[in-house]
Amino acid sequence: MTTEKKSKKVKPKSKGFDLKPYIISVGFLSLILLFFISHRMYITERILIPISIFALIAGAVFEAKRITEKWWIVISTTLISFFLSFLAFLPGKREHNYNFENHIEIWPYYFLFFFLIFTISFNKDKVIPKLTEGITLIQSIAIIYWVVDFGLIISDSRFLIILISLGLLFSAFSIFHAFTHIDLTRTSRLTLSIWSTIIFVLLATENIIRIFHNEQIENTEDITSGLYIGLQYFLLGISSVYIAQNYFMLIGFLPGKGTFFNQQYFKELKELKSEHIKRYSMEQTNVLYSMFCIVFTSGIFYLNFHYKVVPKHIAIWIVFVIFPFGIYIYEYLTKKKH
Repeated sequence: MTTEKKSKKVKPKSKGFDLKPYIISVGFLSLILLFFISHRMYITERILIPISIFALIAGAVFEAKRITEKWWIVISTTLISFFLSFLAFLPGKREHNYNFENHIEIWPYYFLFFFLIFTISFNKDKVIPKLTEGITLIQSIAIIYWVVDFGLIISDSRFLIILISLGLLFSAFSIFHAFTHIDLTRTSRLTLSIWSTIIFVLLATENIIRIFHNEQIENTEDITSGLYIGLQYFLLGISSVYIAQNYFMLIGFLPGKGTFFNQQYFKELKELKSEHIKRYSMEQTNVLYSMFCIVFTSGIFYLNFHYKVVPKHIAIWIVFVIFPFGIYIYEYLTKKKH
């Protein structure tokens, strides 16, 4: 008796969703649009995308490479941001008369927006800077100098007086912690982190406004002036990743349209508070460092206020760079002796 072997039906392997044709199509359409944009920029009489914007983007890309340490991630982020940036050419809801050249002007900012969003989202731990009592001390002294140099201290506005008074209280709280060894509780770290974010956002906003008020590189009379302006934009591009992150960490406290003090809002608020607390170090600052910080920063700010050597925002950022670097050299030399 013979047994018939039942042939097993082999199911054909299902083909996955092939993205290649779509990527090629998007790339082809992007090239056509890019060619058309280049043509319009060439024939128009006004400058639609100044060189300074390229310096700004170059700074952001440079910092992204330093953070990710891998070129393929930077290139991938750049390409995705580039494709998404063409959303800038979609007509607005209230745009009755479509002006293509106006959309070209905002196009690079769309690219930078998407680039920063992706860089921050995938590198959150590296982008969020660690804070210490020493950093918030320097920032507190800087914001006091900023308020005095602006002339806000003699303002008659009640609203400004209330804001300045609150700022002085937070500054005093920061100075108090820098000169004492009282434990940094969760509430203290949250307060100091939020205060640091507010200072950073205020100073960064003024810096951005001042840089964008500069003359365009194309209109400068000599190469030195052009390079100086380009350097400012490049440095702004480098810091744009951290500026954006600090903006997000501050705006996150405000409820959105779909999360107006509901359960989702309080869940997100709890996560945001945890991020603020987590980024603040438990390490206590040496009192001698705090004393040196007060003397050093106050001395520079007083001399600049009296003699007007450089604009106040430049003086502040110089101190932010020089002081930690000076402490690092001092610690290195001290360890070397021992």
